[in-house]
Amino acid sequence: MRYRTLIIILIIVAGLGIYKYYFLNNTANQKQTIRPGAAAVPVTAFLTKGEKTDNKLFITGTTYANEEVNLIPEVAGKLTMLNIPEGKIVSKGELLAKINDLELQAQLKKLKSESQLLKNKEDRNKKLLEINSISKDEYENSLNDYLINQADIELVNAQISKTEIRAPFTGLLGFKNIGPGSYVSPSQPLVSIQQLDPIKIDFSVPEKYRSMLKTGGTIQFTIEGIDENFEAKIQLIEPKIDIDTRTIRARAICNNKNNKIYPGSFAKIEMTLKENENSIMVPTEALIPILKGYKVFISNNGQARDVEVVTGLRTETNVQILKGLNPGDTVITSGILSLKSGSPIRILSLNDK
Repeated sequence: MRYRTLIIILIIVAGLGIYKYYFLNNTANQKQTIRPGAAAVPVTAFLTKGEKTDNKLFITGTTYANEEVNLIPEVAGKLTMLNIPEGKIVSKGELLAKINDLELQAQLKKLKSESQLLKNKEDRNKKLLEINSISKDEYENSLNDYLINQADIELVNAQISKTEIRAPFTGLLGFKNIGPGSYVSPSQPLVSIQQLDPIKIDFSVPEKYRSMLKTGGTIQFTIEGIDENFEAKIQLIEPKIDIDTRTIRARAICNNKNNKIYPGSFAKIEMTLKENENSIMVPTEALIPILKGYKVFISNNGQARDVEVVTGLRTETNVQILKGLNPGDTVITSGILSLKSGSPIRILSLNDK
C-alpha cells in the first residue's frame, strides 16, 4: 500500500513540473511577442482633421406611375365601338369602348314616354285635390307612380353607363387586349392606363437616418439611359420600420411633364441629410473589419495602437468616423496587415488630404 501511494505522489509531482515548464514558458513567450528593439514596420499615414461636409446618402429606388389601372368592363357584351390609341395619351372621361346597349336604350325610350303621361296625370290630380274633387290618397298614388318611373329611368341610365369604358384620368395607354367586335366579360382587362406626370419614386433608408428624413425634403436622382439630373420632393414616410431589413420606406414625387421617366425605372438617389461642421473622414483602406464593427491603427509615440471606431456615411474613397477618433490623430493607411497593437512603426509619408 505504501509503495502504491509513493508512485501516485511521484506522478503528481512530475505532472506539475511538466505543466510549469510548458505553460509558464509559453506565457512568457506570448508576452514577449513584440520584443524591445524589434524592427519598425514602414507605413504610410493620414492626419485627421475636422472638416465641413455635406452628409450625403447614396441609395437606390424604383419609379412608379402616379396612378395606374387596368380598364375592365362592368358588364358582359359585344363591343360596338373601340377607340383605344395604343401608346397615346387620352384625357379624363374620354370614351374608349362601348358595349351593345340596344335593349337598354329601348327600355329607356319606353320609360321616358310613360314619364310624360304620368307627370301630366300627377299635375291634374294636384289641381283636383286643391278643389277637393279627389281624395288625397288618389293624388298620392299618381305622384308615387311618377316617382317610380323616374327611379326606373335612373336605373336604366346607370346600366347604360356600365356599357361605356372611359378613361378614369388623363394618362398613357398601353397595349390593348381586344379587337373591334369582340365579346367581353367583366373579368377581361381591355387596356392599361398610367398617369406619368407626376411620377413616384419609392426608396428605403437605414433606420439610423430616420431622424434626418423629413417630409417636404428633396432628393436628387438619375435614371439609367437619361443624361439628366432630376429632383423630387419627399411626400410620404412609412410610419414603421421594416423588422427584416431595418430600413424605413419613403416616397418622393417628381414632375414628369415630358414623360421622360417611365414606371419601373431604376433610380440612383443622392440625398443630403445635413451639414456637419466638424466631420472626420479617413481613407477606406484604413478600416479593419472586426467582430463588432471596425477598427483602425493610429500612431502613438512611434508605436501602433488599435482603436475601435463607429463609421457613418461613405464616399468612393473615404468613410466618415462618428466615434473613436479626434482631429489630429495619425491614422495608418498601409502596412496594417503587419501590425499589432504596440508594434514599432516608421512613417514613410504623411498625407492630410
